[in-house]
Amino acid sequence: MAVTAEQSMILTLSCPDRPGIVSAVSGLLYQSGCNILDAQQFDDVETGRFFMRVLFGRLGHAKSEAEIASLVNEVAERLTMTFTLRPASSVKRVMLLVSKFDHCLADLLYRWRTGELPMEVTAVVSNHGYEHGASADLAELPFHHLPISKQNKMEQEARIWDLVQETNTDLVILARYMQILSDGLSAKLAGRCINIHHSFLPGFKGAKPYHQAHERGVKLIGATAHYVTSDLDEGPIIEQDVERISHKDTPDDLVRKGRDIERRVLARAVLYHLEDRVILNGKKTVVFTG
Repeated sequence: MAVTAEQSMILTLSCPDRPGIVSAVSGLLYQSGCNILDAQQFDDVETGRFFMRVLFGRLGHAKSEAEIASLVNEVAERLTMTFTLRPASSVKRVMLLVSKFDHCLADLLYRWRTGELPMEVTAVVSNHGYEHGASADLAELPFHHLPISKQNKMEQEARIWDLVQETNTDLVILARYMQILSDGLSAKLAGRCINIHHSFLPGFKGAKPYHQAHERGVKLIGATAHYVTSDLDEGPIIEQDVERISHKDTPDDLVRKGRDIERRVLARAVLYHLEDRVILNGKKTVVFTG
């Protein structure tokens, strides 16, 4: 029997590994009148934890979403399981933070407009003016200019947090937002704030990273998308990519190639999060890429 997107749901879970987890989940879904469409699992032998993502469809005689959620909660309590469960058709609400460099912002908005990224953009926030955003998509979105200085940083961060709450934002994306979030805001956004870093971490820190890389004669440059934590640039990594560099490449070549890597790495990381393919595993992540 065919299942529409509106009838599909996504379940993600993690728990201490033990026999019978897959049986418990699949049995629950079968008894609820559901059909498993896709399932991925991972047993981390180092931590002794089990991770799973299941896409399933509710057939005509299936229990309601609320009833399924109640049954999942019962299994979760029995197996000490952390889980998420939502309709596959529900769209997450996303806030984009940006500074002067707008290549990642423009790319994300293009992918959003064309339907590649299933999300609802709640706002664009920048510490620089509207004129720095080249994307035509900005015209139809709420834009908040919150300039930041040493004197008003905490006040502006409080405003950002207010916006997150007022708009019911599910995910915050630092699309080359060149401000370090405070420990307090990082904690509030734990697991739902993604940053793009202009290197294959660990890498060159400080100003002009591509110029530093050029001076060292690197053969690879890269980018890293990770969740934001209070430990600067050390949050759980979601996605990375690299590109070959030769002695012929100038610093401008590295900047150009670096922007391209940043765009595609951030877009992939955001898509994985939007589709519930990322599960935190301590300081790491489990990413079910499909």
